Amino acid sequence: MLTFRVLSAFLRYPTPELKAQLAEAEHIVCSEGLLGAEHIKGVCAFLDYLRKTPQLDAESAYLDAFDRGRSSSLYLFEHIHAESRERGQAMVKLLLRYRAHGLDPSTRELPDYLPLFLEFLSTRPPAEAAKHLAEVADIIALIGERLRRRGAPHAALLEAVASLAPQGAGAAAPEIEVDSVDRDDTPAALDAAWEEAPVVFNDAHGAPGATTR
Repeated sequence: MLTFRVLSAFLRYPTPELKAQLAEAEHIVCSEGLLGAEHIKGVCAFLDYLRKTPQLDAESAYLDAFDRGRSSSLYLFEHIHAESRERGQAMVKLLLRYRAHGLDPSTRELPDYLPLFLEFLSTRPPAEAAKHLAEVADIIALIGERLRRRGAPHAALLEAVASLAPQGAGAAAPEIEVDSVDRDDTPAALDAAWEEAPVVFNDAHGAPGATTR
C-alpha cells in the first residue's frame, strides 16, 4: 500500500530530495484510491503547498508543526506515557512486532516515530494494517486536530492517516481531550522546558528513551 509510504515520507523533514518526488506522490495517492475523496483532496492540497513554498519556509513550517513542543510530537507514545518507564516497555513491544513481520528499523529512529510506523503498515495486508492503526488512531487524530487549530498545513496528512483506521477508531479518546493540554510550543513554555530539562550524557545512541533530536 504505497499511500502509507507517501504519508510516511511527507511527515518527515521536507528535504529538497523529498520535494522532487511530489508528482509521483500525487499520482500514487490519486490512483491507488486507498483514501476517501475528501482526504485525497487534502493530501494533494498539502503537496501543492509544498510545491509552491520556498525550501526554507517549508523547513520552518515543519519545525513549527512538530518540533516546537510535545503536544504535536510525532513520537506516538509521548502522548500516552511521556518519558516514563512504560514508554520504553511499549517501544520494545512495538520493535518486536516490527521484527516479527520482517522490518528491522534503523536504530537511529525510535519505534514509536509515526513515519516509521506508517512504513511498517505499508508492508502489511489492508485488514492487518487497519487493525494495527486502530491502536493509535485516536492519538493521530488528536495531533491532526491540534495542528488544524494552529492552521498548520500538515494537519491534512494526520487526518488522512486517521481516516484509514476502522470506523470509530479515529476520534480523540476521552482521556486525551484536544483542549486539555496547554500549548507547549509558545516561547514561554519552551523556555521553561529548557530550564527544567536535566542534562544527560548517554552513549547508547538510539536506545529506547534516548533523546534523538
